[in-house]
Amino acid sequence: MNSRKKQLEAFDRLLTIMDELRTQCPWDKKQTMETLRHLTIEETYELGDAILENNLQEVKKELGDVLLHIVFYAKIGSETNDFDIADVANEICDKLIHRHPHIYGDVKVENEEEVKQNWEKLKLKEGRKSVLEGVPKGLPALVKASRIQDKVAAVGFDWERPEQVWEKVQEELQELHEEVEKKDADAMEAEFGDVFFSLVNYARFLKINPENALERTNKKFIGRFQYLESKAKTLGKELKDMTLAEMDVFWEEAKKH
Repeated sequence: MNSRKKQLEAFDRLLTIMDELRTQCPWDKKQTMETLRHLTIEETYELGDAILENNLQEVKKELGDVLLHIVFYAKIGSETNDFDIADVANEICDKLIHRHPHIYGDVKVENEEEVKQNWEKLKLKEGRKSVLEGVPKGLPALVKASRIQDKVAAVGFDWERPEQVWEKVQEELQELHEEVEKKDADAMEAEFGDVFFSLVNYARFLKINPENALERTNKKFIGRFQYLESKAKTLGKELKDMTLAEMDVFWEEAKKH
């Protein structure tokens, strides 16, 4: 691994290149925080994909892309004298020190849960009126549900045992079934949401990240379906012309690969 000196030299090199691009490249000169925003979101998702695939070379590449965006935003901020990269780094350093009194102060903690509880208490002391203020509005619903439950659990609003949460899942499934039989579209949607929310809660008790779990299933399904497509192509057939029984043979084959 590189020494701290080499790491700082590499970061200085990136800052220098950013300065040069901002003054010399027609594309980079035109960018604003608003035009970069959607690209940053895409880069973050690409990093997430690389992490799920455990492709460390790709993780390294995508981390570079995300780091470039951080430096880019800081550069734009410096041009209006609002902030620069040093302000960004110092702000997060100050926050980390303040929120880790068990490391930088005299607070004692026994485990990870106590750390999380202290974290939420400190946020409220900093001026937040609700522990849920820190949940971004634009988060995908599944991720948002998980963050909501993490935050309320950190201040003691939680079930005591996994069995209780599983009972809640079953209760919500029964309520969904009842609304499906009534064929009330709005009620069905509401109960479907409750089922999802309770499953996300159960995942938390099992220490499973529901977003990661669902994405792994997505990838698994894509792989198996594409195997089915390739087999059909080998036989010179179109999927729409095959029976479900014929497709199921290849689907079962795909599970073994």
